Amino acid sequence: MNIILSVVILAVLVLLYGAWRLWARGVRKQAVLMVILALVGLANVAIWTLPDDTGNAPISKLPD
Repeated sequence: MNIILSVVILAVLVLLYGAWRLWARGVRKQAVLMVILALVGLANVAIWTLPDDTGNAPISKLPD
């Protein structure tokens, strides 16, 4: 699972870089969509890694 989360973070970085390049070229719609997709990826990683009220993250409940 750690590998998957790492790949998602790398994809977020690549999406943000691509969005920045598209924005500079004037392709606004696709750049905004790429930023939204990057935010969705970050939200998914946060859901899996941030602890809840009891202090346990969902990723820690997975079997090894």
